[in-house]
Amino acid sequence: MADAVFDFLNRHSSLVITTHENADPDGLGAELVFSQLAKSMGKEVRIINSDAISEKYRFMDPENTVESWTNTKEAMDRESALAIMDTADEYNIGELRDLISCAREVFVIDHHEPNQFNTLSGYIDPTASSACELAVELAMKAGINLTSANARAAFAGIAYDTGFFAYSKTTLRTFKAASALLEAGAVPYDIYKEFYQKGKIGALLLEKCVLGSLEIVDQGRVAVQLLRKEFLESCRATSDDTEGFINTPLKCKEIEVSILLKENKEGNVRCSLRSKGKVNVSKIAQSMGGGGHVSASGFKSSRNLDETLRITLERISEEINKIK
Repeated sequence: MADAVFDFLNRHSSLVITTHENADPDGLGAELVFSQLAKSMGKEVRIINSDAISEKYRFMDPENTVESWTNTKEAMDRESALAIMDTADEYNIGELRDLISCAREVFVIDHHEPNQFNTLSGYIDPTASSACELAVELAMKAGINLTSANARAAFAGIAYDTGFFAYSKTTLRTFKAASALLEAGAVPYDIYKEFYQKGKIGALLLEKCVLGSLEIVDQGRVAVQLLRKEFLESCRATSDDTEGFINTPLKCKEIEVSILLKENKEGNVRCSLRSKGKVNVSKIAQSMGGGGHVSASGFKSSRNLDETLRITLERISEEINKIK
């Protein structure tokens, strides 16, 4: 299937690369690696995302290569090919969705579980730990030497999506990609510091509020945490500061599923789901219009926080009872 990627690149002279809304390290790292690959083949490339990079991930793009759609939509070639990294859901790329109808071709590089409602195709491999793993493998196959900055970004993406090589989709294949990135100049401890030792006081206070909302339900098998918009105001924090909150309840042996419902300052609701593998939370997220992995998924909700929680708990309980 990797050959299809090179066939795609060979068909086009110019390329726009994007990823999902609120780009995370995996999406960003994959974009940067794929951009270098395409440029090495003589392609004109721009990386354009629906929104600006979150402040805490700016270290991944020291040369400010990644552009935002707001600043570029009036002055860009809409007839380039479009490569979408780390999602196969056209509704998950924000305003960049406008390009799908006019792009010469749309191609996806993704590692999430297939969703029956997705219409986009490309190189999709759910056995990979991350989109960065796929992008690095493509670069290795092409025989290009990644820059130290792009190696650092890709390592950050793999580390992010594998929980620093602890999650179930971490394989020998993952370590081979990571090893190549170390040889290219990535330093794991530097990335660890960026992720875990540069947080703000507001994020720490927000964690205190969210953990204070913790409830254990469904006979002790499901943990629920809520982030209400008033928490953001009182802690002077943002919803981006919730990184890692959802994993805390999974430290307990009895907890099978962790739910984190987040309400932003506008009242919009997002739900993150994590499990230890017995419960397929991807199936639940897909039923709510989202997606992801068997043990890590999420969705956006048009309902309010409390109604979203009620429906989510019902569906999780159904899945747990099926397993029993």
